[in-house]
Amino acid sequence: MTNFIKHPVTNWDQTAKFVEQKLIAEEPLSIRVQGKPYSVIMRTPGDEKAHVAGFCLGEGLVEDPDDFNTLGFCEDEDLNVVTVTLKPARRDKIAQHLERRGFISQTSCGICGKEVIKDLYQLIRPVENNSKVDINRALQSLDGLSDIQPLRDLTQTCHAAVIYDSDFKLLSVAEDVGRHNALDKAIGKLFLAGRLHLAALLILSSRISYELVQKAAQARIPIILGMSRPTSLAVQLASQLNITLACLSKESGMDIFCGAHRLI
Repeated sequence: MTNFIKHPVTNWDQTAKFVEQKLIAEEPLSIRVQGKPYSVIMRTPGDEKAHVAGFCLGEGLVEDPDDFNTLGFCEDEDLNVVTVTLKPARRDKIAQHLERRGFISQTSCGICGKEVIKDLYQLIRPVENNSKVDINRALQSLDGLSDIQPLRDLTQTCHAAVIYDSDFKLLSVAEDVGRHNALDKAIGKLFLAGRLHLAALLILSSRISYELVQKAAQARIPIILGMSRPTSLAVQLASQLNITLACLSKESGMDIFCGAHRLI
């Protein structure tokens, strides 16, 4: 299953001509947990197991790779369906969460920002990692994001999530049509490899919303940089969870919204 397709288009520039363009692929991914449907996500094909592992970590379904009993495709190898079973001890620990079916990660009518923050703060402990990074190198990494987005170069439509350690060694990178999916994939790769504890800096191609802060907090990543400004709810949550948030400034440099002590 490819992550892009070729499609004929009509290009107009004073005259019309027929050309072929590459479009980013978008397919549904069905996630089944304990034999029951849990979520359907529209995503770019690729890294399905890592994607689901990162998703499960962000949802609070698992805390450690050993919490998985199985993580794989259905018997017919359908790449659009991934099944998850949890070990009995973990399943019993989150039984109430499974019944709520991911309520916290999806806001809905009647849920105000304060209620979301209160619920998430009860579920996620603040990040204790206070690693400091060079702000100039951080800005260079943010400016250079497009240099490590091959799928974006092909399709001109793609989000990315990139994770570095405190010495700016590239640990993980993922691209996807969805910003949440890209982050789940990038986190999931490190989570399954047992290297997530090295993560110090996350760079996102998108704005920083509260859901992305939630996922980073579950992964214990202390610093998040985005191409666009964070939402107000993202800043509230990051402040309570001791996470640094910053983005490219409209003028020049970087705007830091909270956790400035980590950028030196």
